[in-house]
Amino acid sequence: MPIRPLPPQLVNQIAAGEVVERPSSVVKELLENSLDAGARRVEIEVEEGGRRLIRVRDDGMSIPREELALALSRHATSKLSSLEELECIASLGFRGEALPSIASVSRLTLQSRTAADDTGWSVQGDGSDQCPEPAPVAHAVGTSVEVRDLFFNTPARRKFLRTETTEYRHLEDVVRRIALSRFSVELVLRRNQKPVLHLPAAHQLGEQERRLAELCGKPFLEQALHVEHEAAGLHIEGWIGLPTFSRSQPDLQYFFVNGRMVRDKLIAHAVRQAYQDVLYHGRHPAFVLYLSMDPAGVDVNAHPTKHEVRFRDSRLVHDFLFRSLHQVLAGVRPGAAGDFPPAGQPAAAPAAFASLSAQQPMPLRVREELAIYDRLHGSAVPERGTAPLPEHDPGVPPPLGYALAQLHGIYILAQNQEGLVLVDMHAAHERITYERLKAAQAGQGIRSQPLLVPVSLAVSRREADLAEQHREELAALGVELDRQGPETLVVRQVPSLLIRGDAEALVRDLLADLEGQGSTTRLQEAMNEVLSTMACHGSVRANRQLELAEMNALLRDMERTERSGQCNHGRPTWVGVGLEELDRLFLRGR
Repeated sequence: MPIRPLPPQLVNQIAAGEVVERPSSVVKELLENSLDAGARRVEIEVEEGGRRLIRVRDDGMSIPREELALALSRHATSKLSSLEELECIASLGFRGEALPSIASVSRLTLQSRTAADDTGWSVQGDGSDQCPEPAPVAHAVGTSVEVRDLFFNTPARRKFLRTETTEYRHLEDVVRRIALSRFSVELVLRRNQKPVLHLPAAHQLGEQERRLAELCGKPFLEQALHVEHEAAGLHIEGWIGLPTFSRSQPDLQYFFVNGRMVRDKLIAHAVRQAYQDVLYHGRHPAFVLYLSMDPAGVDVNAHPTKHEVRFRDSRLVHDFLFRSLHQVLAGVRPGAAGDFPPAGQPAAAPAAFASLSAQQPMPLRVREELAIYDRLHGSAVPERGTAPLPEHDPGVPPPLGYALAQLHGIYILAQNQEGLVLVDMHAAHERITYERLKAAQAGQGIRSQPLLVPVSLAVSRREADLAEQHREELAALGVELDRQGPETLVVRQVPSLLIRGDAEALVRDLLADLEGQGSTTRLQEAMNEVLSTMACHGSVRANRQLELAEMNALLRDMERTERSGQCNHGRPTWVGVGLEELDRLFLRGR
């Protein structure tokens, strides 16, 4: 078959295959065009899940009459003019074929009116290279795009669409993501001529949090920490859910880079690492985060839909995100900023704890001698029955208050300024012990131990090169590797805590991390698991009767310890019940 040029209509339909997967894809392209045009208000109307009608109207920068037809031609854009601009894209979209591609698989009408004109102008597109003549039309200042009968001329594409409900759900999710990306823009969504969403512009933090609650749910906002940090030309802001607000699926995770919603493996790994020490195994964190950086430092044209990006300095971005979020989560303790859970509020909300009900119970059946607690705390614990409560400013009660009693040998009941506090004594002490073990290890450095019999393993040349390149870095983590051939490594030394582990599997995992991310935290994670097990066995158990002084010592330690809001497995260590909630329970004041 001879080589020949394709007809323009077919070229546009092929291009449409890259950007127009379903009605939600059309909405994404049109909304991003509206935002790039500086719109302050955008209205979206859809019928039959977007298959019958998608109409997007905005009040942004209008298109002059003489440029309307050009807007429907291939590779025409107002957003790029040079290669330099391509390499530092600041707009959400620039693909010149978006509108003609959509027009090639639908009946598209583009209307616009500038402030200088008395009337609007309208053109209709069919995906060809012919420039239609604009016709006058009544239209407010701004632009509207109407897409009817999507895939009417490509039946094969149309039959792959799902039900109206499913397509609308995808479409609404796009609108929600756009709404989260631009708080300053008012958005209105109508479905089958009925209003669904009306989100006023939100400029202040309180207004933004109201929009956040409507789009992500009030429970998320009630159990989220606000984050803001800047360093090395990077700025992160947003909200991260508390560890106990974890999800069974990664369905409440929104990350924006320079206002663009992205899904990126490097970002996902950095966030997951930040939660590694506080999240229950198999659960997923919830977050809405915004990363701002120099557009020249990120390539947004790595994927046709621009959902994936590439960072020029991926190591810097990864470390910045990890450290910023890790620091915020480390501060989750009673009395700290972002107090968890806030006493006096229904922190033990059913939604927060229903997700934990199916998790494995804590091993709370072992009786231990009272000396364990004294030995671990030393002089921090007063002698039984003799010492007074810890010194504290009488005018400022401590966040967890003072102990009143012990319930079933498991829970400590305390009273603070807001009401009642319930503490799981084993979970709390496990976290305290774990953090002390980690601090001790960090202070002493990583102790390594030679293998009695060095382990030889065959690797690829690429892996051997990585091992040689990162030899000093791995040695600092307690792993000593030698290269004995183009594709052979010898493991001679590993961290003392991991001496009983599988050295070969550990090294292969380390090399996989280095190849995929340029760094590894696997060694620290593995050692933390050992320390966590040690902390579990060294913590007070159920059915241990504690004196009031010992209970109060534990409460004070919780207030001083990072991450003490949850145990090593991500479960809450304490909850608060305020006086107002207690009054409601007992119908007081009615």
